[in-house]
Amino acid sequence: MPHRAPGSPRRGPRQYLTGQPITYYRPTGAPAIRQLIDRGFQAFNAGRLSEACKIFSEKMLDPKNDTMIGLTVAGAMTPAGLGGCINEMMEHGLIDFLISTGANLYHDLHYALNFTLHRGSPFLDDRLLYENGVIRIYDVLFPATVLLETDAYIRDFLIRSGMNGPVSTSEFHYRLGKDLMERQPGCEAHSVVARAAKLGVPIYTSSPGDSSIGMNVAWHELMNESSLMIDPNLDVNEVCAIIMAGTKNGCVILGGGSPKNFYLQGQPTLWEVYGIPKGGNEFFIQITTDQVVWGGLSGATPSEAVSWGKVNPGVLPDTVVAYCDSTIAFPLFCEYALGSPHGTRPRKELYAKRLQLVADLKRRGRAAHVTRQKKKAPKTGRTERDR
Repeated sequence: MPHRAPGSPRRGPRQYLTGQPITYYRPTGAPAIRQLIDRGFQAFNAGRLSEACKIFSEKMLDPKNDTMIGLTVAGAMTPAGLGGCINEMMEHGLIDFLISTGANLYHDLHYALNFTLHRGSPFLDDRLLYENGVIRIYDVLFPATVLLETDAYIRDFLIRSGMNGPVSTSEFHYRLGKDLMERQPGCEAHSVVARAAKLGVPIYTSSPGDSSIGMNVAWHELMNESSLMIDPNLDVNEVCAIIMAGTKNGCVILGGGSPKNFYLQGQPTLWEVYGIPKGGNEFFIQITTDQVVWGGLSGATPSEAVSWGKVNPGVLPDTVVAYCDSTIAFPLFCEYALGSPHGTRPRKELYAKRLQLVADLKRRGRAAHVTRQKKKAPKTGRTERDR
């Protein structure tokens, strides 16, 4: 890709940050969007997105199904302003827990801290951006000072939080969200991390070291000799416990990557490791640009997931992959869901319940272990032939 679109003028350093601020878009359930999707999205990937909207709104949100719904987020969604869609879905009880890349949560903090990200162009000379202290995420631009000041906030938070020892990412993000609301009153309107803490929605990160948040946690350990440790074992067990607690289970996957697998591995963990057969997800919706032909997890279909026990083999009609850019499809998806007859559900507030759910998982796991050991034990009684 060229540095500039053919024929476009060169930009001076002072012009890089003149684009409109990127804000968190707030879907409202617009009837016009529902009409467009119902009547206009009829075939190809428009048809698949329409199918995804209907599976979510008519089946996953149906109270009689009592579906435990997880949202997984990969790709630069919060820098593009999609955090507002996530916030509205959480507010209306349409998302019970969230699994995200650490980068999305880190960039979400910029909005909580009242920094500005700007609309820009993907056809800029990155050498000049570097020289002028401008960061680019495709066509999103912001000054490098935003990174430095966000990092400084995280480091101060780590010190004043007093957290030590192993913690789950759900606890870490909850504490972070509470701190944001205390120091930036009202920021929950502009931040996924803060809004989730306010609503009791647990947020997990499948690879916490792979983000600027994790980088600052590493600094805290090295420079302050902190014993704070993000423990992935706690995350695995909490997510498995949440999945086990669902009457039915369903997911909405944006992109793919590690968050997708971290959610889907919960079902195999239950039957393969703990000996608790849950049966697989009853609903599966993915919005992605990844293709199945490359063999990666991001492009793996719900049909392939059946062989792993991740998706219930009897419910493939209630699974769909829409091959589309999430920044286009997800706002439409959210508008449709919020305007549906089941567009508001009671919030489960799982953060406060997660430890009890893990205790239930431990109890059932131990019972399953005893049962398996009994099946493996050799028989000691003599037969008639032995006499």
